[in-house]
Amino acid sequence: MALNNTRGAWPVQREPAAGAGAQLLLLALLGATTGMGPAGWLTGLACTAAGWAVLARAVHRSRLSSFGPANRVTLGRAVLVGAVTALVADSFRSAPPTALFAGLTTVALVLDGVDGKVARRTGTASPLGARFDMEVDAFLILVLSVYVSTRLGAWVLLIGGMRYAFVAAARRWPWLTAPLPPSTARKTVAALQGVLLLVAATGLLPVAAGTAVVALALALLTWSFGRDVRWLWHRSRTAPPPRTARPPRRLPTSPMPRMARMSWMAWATAGDGWADGTTSPRHPARRYPPS
Repeated sequence: MALNNTRGAWPVQREPAAGAGAQLLLLALLGATTGMGPAGWLTGLACTAAGWAVLARAVHRSRLSSFGPANRVTLGRAVLVGAVTALVADSFRSAPPTALFAGLTTVALVLDGVDGKVARRTGTASPLGARFDMEVDAFLILVLSVYVSTRLGAWVLLIGGMRYAFVAAARRWPWLTAPLPPSTARKTVAALQGVLLLVAATGLLPVAAGTAVVALALALLTWSFGRDVRWLWHRSRTAPPPRTARPPRRLPTSPMPRMARMSWMAWATAGDGWADGTTSPRHPARRYPPS
């Protein structure tokens, strides 16, 4: 339902601001408990500002009448992901507490299965909510990939960057933007990425075992993306071409205006002769002698 006045828009626009406030409070708590350095603070503040700006703009453009409970759950996940991002940025100075890092990430991953159920049960599913959920998931996977790559190598970044590479490729090949059919396998592979990366990020496994776990995640993700790209490519080859609008059919020109012009010209010619007293307008053949 579209918003018809600004009074209805304010409570909806207040939700992203509330999320930004919660993010700042969590960053302050992390700074007090872990002694987070400047890199963590700057990264956390940047995530807070960017997240608030992007979400506020998306909410404004979607013109939602209510933010909805499912989007609030996703917003809570986004706050947790911002805290994890700050810890990862600070890890280049000193490793974050494993229990804190794993706890925040685990809650964010668990809530990933909650917001969708809430949306379906409350009837508040929306394109904004689906996109919001997907972007939070993708960013968390990217952050975890960056953290694990410091231990296992830069090749782990392929996991976090694959979705963004797909989005960039869709700008070059528009057939990649076609909607995909629902797939349980795709959802399962996406959910496993965060779990497997978190297992490797905790450092509880030997390097060889951690490498095997992350390699499995990369293989599954490559298979999933490859299957979707292949389906989209076949669809673009077999789908009928879009129908183009035909130009409007021009009606034949009526001969009446032309006949009217010819009659007027004949009358005008007759009138010219009658003006000098030589021709009658009603009887052009009857001529009168000049006076």
